[in-house]
Amino acid sequence: MTMILQVKQVNISFGERDILKDISFDIRNGEKIGLVGWNGAGKTTLMKLLMGAIEPDSGSITKLSASLKVGYLPQSTDYTINTDQEMMEEAKELFRAASELGLVQSITRDGASSDTLSGGEKLKLALAKIWTQSPQLLLLDEPTNHMDMKGVNWLVSELHKFTGAAIIISHDRYFLDKTVSQIYEIEDCKLLEYEGNYSGYRQEKQRRFDQQTRDYGKQQRKIKLIEDQVANLKQWSEKAHREAGKRDNPGERKQMGLKEFERVKAKKKDNQIKSKTKRLELELSKHKVEKPKEEVQVQFDFETDGKRGKRILEAKGLTKQYGERLLFEKSHFYVKHGERIGLIGENGAGKTTFIKMLLEQESTTKGSLWKSASLKIAYLSQEVSDLPMDKTAMEYLDLIGWERVSKARTIFANMGMKEEKLTKPMRTLSLGEKTRVKLVHIIMREYDVLILDEPTNHLDLPSREQMEATLSTFTGTLIVISHDRYFIEKLCDKLLVIENKRIKRVETGLQEYEESKMKEASSSVKETREKVAVLEARITELLGKISMVDRASEAYSDMDDELLKLMQLKRELA
Repeated sequence: MTMILQVKQVNISFGERDILKDISFDIRNGEKIGLVGWNGAGKTTLMKLLMGAIEPDSGSITKLSASLKVGYLPQSTDYTINTDQEMMEEAKELFRAASELGLVQSITRDGASSDTLSGGEKLKLALAKIWTQSPQLLLLDEPTNHMDMKGVNWLVSELHKFTGAAIIISHDRYFLDKTVSQIYEIEDCKLLEYEGNYSGYRQEKQRRFDQQTRDYGKQQRKIKLIEDQVANLKQWSEKAHREAGKRDNPGERKQMGLKEFERVKAKKKDNQIKSKTKRLELELSKHKVEKPKEEVQVQFDFETDGKRGKRILEAKGLTKQYGERLLFEKSHFYVKHGERIGLIGENGAGKTTFIKMLLEQESTTKGSLWKSASLKIAYLSQEVSDLPMDKTAMEYLDLIGWERVSKARTIFANMGMKEEKLTKPMRTLSLGEKTRVKLVHIIMREYDVLILDEPTNHLDLPSREQMEATLSTFTGTLIVISHDRYFIEKLCDKLLVIENKRIKRVETGLQEYEESKMKEASSSVKETREKVAVLEARITELLGKISMVDRASEAYSDMDDELLKLMQLKRELA
């Protein structure tokens, strides 16, 4: 494959903090690379360096083609578009791409703004704009955030067809598994390369960790052996020096040669000590195995009293409508205590609106939504802009008592947030850090229902996986909105699906549900083909008969009417 971009020994720091140190790699045409690492590791900084938005302190980034066109999707979803200009330039491609992404909301002549489009719709429109530019290198920073599964699957399909190169920052493991064949990991300011998709990277990373652990243990045992030998030699040397330094006493030492003998023996021991120490230092300088770095274990502590009744939530004929816009209607379903429910549907289907109805922030249009009066509900929204940005994290938590403050600080530390971050205004924190603050706020409350609206947005991969493991032990009720497919599959064994203007309960997890949908679709296609075959047979029969009948006869008229109806029905089925 042709090399299109070369990075050599790049270093960058902000103030006294090193971000990237001695980073080198090549990008070849057609390569699809996933860029992973903890929040704050330097992934977005590397993207900006590749874009040329910032300059490295040292090293070089070279485009090997002067005409290399780069398409960049930033992490923010605050996108705007000048509709008139796009209409003149490339509207056809833009709207085709937007349509395939599932962007169904119309774009007015005033342009698409934050007021008229959801986060998911803005992101889809930004992706559609990038696609129309026919880039040779894609730099995508969290392209699936806020995107529904239809959009994710479309993007997977388009990336498979895309012949250029792509570097993708994503915390969506399903998306990485389906799109990339290499993983670049940024850790401790260094870049490590792994072949394969995300699942392959995790296996190889574990294999390397296990191997390094074995090599380190072997090295430590060898060091201990040599250090013990040196300690013994030192004891013998000191004894020999003492013997050689004793005064000559006729009663103790009648042979003058013994003193000299002890001096020679002491010197020999000293040389052996120097030799062993030097050999150890030389070996460590050439083949030193560093102690393996344990991955930070992110701990989420959830508590629930588990004393609720069976049904905690029930909807009868639930309908929600804004003016002429109908989200869902005539919906009947229930949720039991302890169930793990995935709430799925396309962007704009009404998932967040339904959650607001649960939280009594939105009213029902028709029907009823009953919930147990004793429920304590914790809610994590997908937005972080509602945090008080001038307050510190600890001021926001507003905890009383040393034990609760200590617990919160411990949770923050386990999630990789340093103590210094807790005393700075929240406007200085990254999106991922703000999400962590919200999570800790929820963790410090007592609840028995946990509603998570895109909980993994802005969380790095280790945090996602630890959160899954902990939520698996949560004994209360979970209601989860997430476009992270693996997150839903791992946690949820029941679904609430918003589809065709209805909310329906599904008694399976996501994978089984999609498989059943595919079977239904396949069965429907087969049934349609059979109907078309029957129609074609009847049309052929009528065409044979009508050619032999007088045009002026009633029989001709009847057959002609039937033919028109059958041909119209065939077109509709097709």
